[in-house]
Amino acid sequence: MTEILPRNINSSENHLSFHQQGKNQSTPTEFILLGFGNLLELRILLSILFLPIYTFSIAGNLLIVSLVMVDQHLHTPMYFFLVNLSCLEIYYISTILPKMLASFVTGDRSISVFGCIVQYFFFGIFVATECYLLAMMSYDRYLAICKPLHYTTLMNSRLCLQLALTSWMSGLLTNTIITYFLLKLTFCGPNEIDHFFCDIYPVANISCSNTHLVKLATSILCIIGTGLPFLFTLASYICILHTVLQIKSKIAQQKAFSRCSSHLIVVTIFYGSVFLVYVVPETETLRELHKIFSIFYTVLTPMLNPLIYSLRNREVKEALFKAISKYSNIS
Repeated sequence: MTEILPRNINSSENHLSFHQQGKNQSTPTEFILLGFGNLLELRILLSILFLPIYTFSIAGNLLIVSLVMVDQHLHTPMYFFLVNLSCLEIYYISTILPKMLASFVTGDRSISVFGCIVQYFFFGIFVATECYLLAMMSYDRYLAICKPLHYTTLMNSRLCLQLALTSWMSGLLTNTIITYFLLKLTFCGPNEIDHFFCDIYPVANISCSNTHLVKLATSILCIIGTGLPFLFTLASYICILHTVLQIKSKIAQQKAFSRCSSHLIVVTIFYGSVFLVYVVPETETLRELHKIFSIFYTVLTPMLNPLIYSLRNREVKEALFKAISKYSNIS
């Protein structure tokens, strides 16, 4: 789902060759996720690395959600979107890491064809939704900084709900269409996926069908679902920068920048890693690097978001200290 530009499309001769080979082969019932290899030492090392990351990601995002729910001072549009983002990150990382951790422990890298499609379906929804949600959050920051006198009127609870629902429904619609094309593919040849999760292009690359249509449709829909939200986010920050630079007071400038710095860091990490994976052409030399870059937006971003929004946000830190103090007094 996160593809920005189409990768190398197999030629019709290759598809024909696969199809001819597949006539004498049965349809596979499972795929093998090659991931990062199957050496025991490597699996142990990756387990030690990724288990704490997954635990911290779930705990950190649940903490953000809990703080916003219990602290009245955080019942603002910005934190409403942050709760949506934290919930999204929990679902997002949980579509990939549990299966990956299980394969590290057991050495079983297989996944059923149905399970692979389901994993991609939900993964694609959450990635697309995050793109839209980050764009909505940038619009919120634009109104807060560029239209401060009208902010409370414009960014009311009804609009917040509409923007959040639009983000989730857009992600659902975009990836439902892509998954429909994925379901049309047939598999009769190799069943090894050269990735650590079921993404659309690695799965399509092992199909014995002609994948031109699915790759073309995916590229178009991903440009709409990823490129347009990115351009909207970029335009919002250009307007924010223009407004802030017109402020004469340096202190006021720093205060204005601090109101959007956390979101800007998240946007930079997310889109930076996505573009490194999908814009840089894939070659044999860069294939393993693409896997490593994929870790940034699939695994590290959900872990970093709670850190970024808590360590750089005075209101979140105050709410956390207040909750700790309240809990200590009760105990």
